[in-house]
Amino acid sequence: MELQQAMEPQPTMERQPMSEIDVASSKKTLKAKIVVLISGSGSNLQAVIDACNNGFINANIVAVISNRADAYGLNRARQADIENICIDHTAFSSRESFDQKLLSVIDTFEPDLVILAGFMRILSSEFVHHYQGRLLNIHPSLLPKYPGLNTHQRAIDAGDKEAGVTVHFVTAELDGGPTVVQASVPIHPHDTASDIAGRVLTKEHTIYPQAIALIIDKRVSLTNEKAMFDNEELPVDGYSQN
Repeated sequence: MELQQAMEPQPTMERQPMSEIDVASSKKTLKAKIVVLISGSGSNLQAVIDACNNGFINANIVAVISNRADAYGLNRARQADIENICIDHTAFSSRESFDQKLLSVIDTFEPDLVILAGFMRILSSEFVHHYQGRLLNIHPSLLPKYPGLNTHQRAIDAGDKEAGVTVHFVTAELDGGPTVVQASVPIHPHDTASDIAGRVLTKEHTIYPQAIALIIDKRVSLTNEKAMFDNEELPVDGYSQN
């Protein structure tokens, strides 16, 4: 199935007219809450901020949290009047103690969804389990190919004809959770990893908001470790958006 088809509005029941005050109150009440975790520039964060502001995603970003104080994404959050927090991972003696602090801060915001947007930390199984079904990541490869780092160079070295990006639910397996959306880009002769990264980034800024919107609208969910769309299991590669 194509993502565009998946995003088509569904029939709704007729409702009694509401006053302007009631409508405004209802919209405010229905807004979901998102927390975004970053480590760097936050270009995907900006794409999600824009999608929330223009109503494509029916949610508010209630906090942006970084493990690096110099992450430019924190500036993006400040410019958008979003609460921004740095929790420096180097101040903690173990991964588990950092994750426990991170978890406790996130939970104060009671998020419906936690988004990893260039968050360069491997999360503990306890953290992942706590947010199971509410934790989403974007990875620059066509998973299950090339989990981990240096994905574009690995695709070039393997002689692949295409590269891409995957939005997936986070599970205990590194970059191994069920796929929500994928998008591919061609690999041209003489491409460098940087060339591919530029093409892939453009796709990232499109499909991450789309995947988030599907989850916020409760059309996509994680059930029994499978990605489901309208109660039907998605294919292994999710939706193709090219």
